[in-house]
Amino acid sequence: MSSSEWNYASVRDMAAALAARKISALELAEAAIARIESLEPKLNAVCVRDFERARDAARAADDGLAKGDRRPLLGIPLLVKESFNVAGLPTTWGFPQHKDFIAKEDALPVARVKDAGGVVLGKTNVPVALGDWQSYNEIYGTTNNPHDLARTPGGSSGGSAAALAAGYVPIALGSDLGGSLRVPAHFCGVYAHKPTHGIVPARGHTPPPFPPLPDMVDLAVVGPMARSAADLALLFDVMAGPDAIDVGIAYRLDLPAPRHERLSGFRVLVLDRHPLVPTDGAVRGAIGSLAERLGGAGARVTREGALLPDLREGARLYMRLLMSLLAANWPPEVYADLQKQAAALPAAASGLEAERVRGAVLSHRDWIAADIARWRMRAQWREFFTAFDALICPVSPVTAFPHDHSDQETRRILIDGAPHPYADQLIWPGVATLTGLPATAVPIGRSAQGLPIGVQIIGPSLEDRTPLKLAQLMEAEFGGFVAPTG
Repeated sequence: MSSSEWNYASVRDMAAALAARKISALELAEAAIARIESLEPKLNAVCVRDFERARDAARAADDGLAKGDRRPLLGIPLLVKESFNVAGLPTTWGFPQHKDFIAKEDALPVARVKDAGGVVLGKTNVPVALGDWQSYNEIYGTTNNPHDLARTPGGSSGGSAAALAAGYVPIALGSDLGGSLRVPAHFCGVYAHKPTHGIVPARGHTPPPFPPLPDMVDLAVVGPMARSAADLALLFDVMAGPDAIDVGIAYRLDLPAPRHERLSGFRVLVLDRHPLVPTDGAVRGAIGSLAERLGGAGARVTREGALLPDLREGARLYMRLLMSLLAANWPPEVYADLQKQAAALPAAASGLEAERVRGAVLSHRDWIAADIARWRMRAQWREFFTAFDALICPVSPVTAFPHDHSDQETRRILIDGAPHPYADQLIWPGVATLTGLPATAVPIGRSAQGLPIGVQIIGPSLEDRTPLKLAQLMEAEFGGFVAPTG
């Protein structure tokens, strides 16, 4: 294969070629670097380059391969979301005031991929504070979607998704709080996995200038992204496991095996509508087609389920807990204004905007009540997963939309031509995020405009291998990633 033919190779193909000495790790790194340098003027996905150290790492990988080393990512090029600390590189989270902050040590997920032999080429672009489904900031500019440069690749892991879709690398690291892994995967036609909350340690995924302390931020996770379901599962295995600082020793996380090995074994509930926000016809159509194909392949597909927890209540609860987390560090004057807004809300106001305002100023007493309600919903999900193995539903109500850098409060998304509040996109990611469930984002088709459409496969808590396995089976049966045209 020529160097350009490796652009869309999988980790498995690269590893086999490296083991057979058909290509060297340095040649793979150089091919990726050449691809990045060629396309970055149009894409702007890789905001921090670390090419010289990557070349050194690739040479070391070649030495290891010659001696029989076979670590799972040995010699494989990859990229890391800008929000992860990488020793010697800037970590800004898009904040202009922190453009000169240099991390002193690798984040634990980065250290793990390096320990597995991965060759880190650099860092990928993000929105300010990781707070958008677009990826732009004053320091590094705007990242474009490889399928349509006038549109967003998603956020906040938009740079990683765009890089994967453009053929830079086969795997990348991202994070997720409001869909930041899953939405970019959906918009760019790649794979991502939001792990069960807490099973992939996030130490070093820290906004500057705070120290990289081990913690478990409510709702937030870090996770893998890839162009294939098998590579996604492989990277998840590398990243998952307790933080040795927390437990005092290092050991592997022993997660349950997938519930089934064939599509015909899976019991799946497929949803394409939410009671609070409509879903665009293009997304609904792709999901309907997927349901038919799954049924044709032998899966037991249901379109309605009495055991499904109340999506309305779940969405409102997610808004309260999410905004309580986000508002904790907002300026005092902003917080005071929100307190006034919350006090002025009618008691009967139960819309999403009202819940966002209330959530931003939750008292500790009210937060405890919300957390108890979340535990009740976790119990409902446990009951749901006795009857089903997975829930398949949208990641977002829309496909990738045009760049819009106006104020988020005034932005609108168009669903079947009708405008809706920008923040309503939180609805579908929140289904899994609220109770910490694992969710695998999978590409399933294209819109009439050629834009990727994906779904999320939500699985039982701690059973990450079940949605990951279903993603692999769907890819084998129906296909998966399709490279952008042109």
